[in-house]
Order: sequence, then C-alpha cells, then structure tokens
Amino acid sequence: MHQPERRRQRSEDTLAALHLQLTYIREVTGLEALVLVESSGCLLASAGATPTCDELAAWAPLLATPTAVANDAIASRVAMFAIDVAVRPVAVLGDQVLLCGRGDAVTRGPALARAAQGCQRILGVA
Repeated sequence: MHQPERRRQRSEDTLAALHLQLTYIREVTGLEALVLVESSGCLLASAGATPTCDELAAWAPLLATPTAVANDAIASRVAMFAIDVAVRPVAVLGDQVLLCGRGDAVTRGPALARAAQGCQRILGVA
C-alpha cells in the first residue's frame, strides 16, 4: 500500500533538510527560534530571526552545562537566559549536538523532542 508523502518540502541536501525540519517544528509549535549547534556553539541549522538564532547558538553550550561555568557573572546571565530557553542534547553518529529553542515553556520540551527525532532521521541515526 502506497502512503502519500506527508512532507510538503524536502531536500536531498542535509543542511537544507535540517533547516526545513527546524522551520516546520518552529511553525507548528510557535517557538520564536530553534537551532542545531555543535557542542562548541557552531551553528549547523536554524529557524527564526538570524540575530536570535546566532544568540541561541552562542549560549547553547553554556546552557547545556551550566555547572561548568566558573565565572559568577556569566553563570547568572546563563541562569537568566535559561528562563526562556531549553536545550536538548542529541546523539549523532557517536557525537553530540545541541538543539536549543526559545519560546513558550509548555511547548519547548515537546518541540525539541520532535525536532530531535527529525534531525536524527535526516542525519541517518534513527
């Protein structure tokens, strides 16, 4: 039995496919921004306003490991930033990347979980 294609847009290019995935999740959940970054904060894919995505990418590694921040001033800034943001580690081919989203606290967790599944599928992990 042939199932109709549920995705309206798709791409054979991995980075473009990741962008489409994040854009879709952002649109259906109402998140302000959603990014996929390396553990160093290097932006891999994003959905949302560029300045917001750049900011999320820069802060994501610190948000993922707030106890590793030794400077009290930076630690307090991380804590303030974390009020509106969630980070989810995603295992990818023996490494870890970070999904980071800003938006409504109720939708952030489920949105990141759904985005993680899509990113793993695109990257051939799931």
